[in-house]
Amino acid sequence: MPIRDLVPWKRGGSNAAIRRPEGRDAILDLRRQMDRLFDDFFDRPQNLGFLSEEGRLMQNFAPQIDVTETKKAIMISAELPGMEPDDVEISIDSNVLILSGEKKAEIEDKGEHHYRLERSFGSFQRSIPLPADVEENKISAKMKNGVLKVNLPKSKESQQTEKRISINAV
Repeated sequence: MPIRDLVPWKRGGSNAAIRRPEGRDAILDLRRQMDRLFDDFFDRPQNLGFLSEEGRLMQNFAPQIDVTETKKAIMISAELPGMEPDDVEISIDSNVLILSGEKKAEIEDKGEHHYRLERSFGSFQRSIPLPADVEENKISAKMKNGVLKVNLPKSKESQQTEKRISINAV
């Protein structure tokens, strides 16, 4: 059997039309997909960081955070390796803690016949919604070995003991 007989649209010379749902235009569908592709490309260029050495360098730019809650306080721990306390700013607005700052990264490559040094700079911001009201005048923060720890004491109303609700049998 010749290979051309295996191609379904060549058998018997039939020109079967491709069926589309009523009212759908192939060219219009293609245009919508291309528009979506370009919108994604230009709206979120940071997603293309994997394409460059600098992108790999700054890939984990947003600090990783842990949020812990007890009855009396909320503790937030943020990983900020290589940063100093002066590089970081902490603020609170409408029960949202905002960590922001500027991070600097550097790649140095020395060889017998070559030397390469690349530096990247940029800013970051993390917004953390707080699960309870806090006493803003008692917030404290400490930074040691690239780890920022923020202690947010809860307000008296937030520390109220939990109320048990009884379940009635029907």
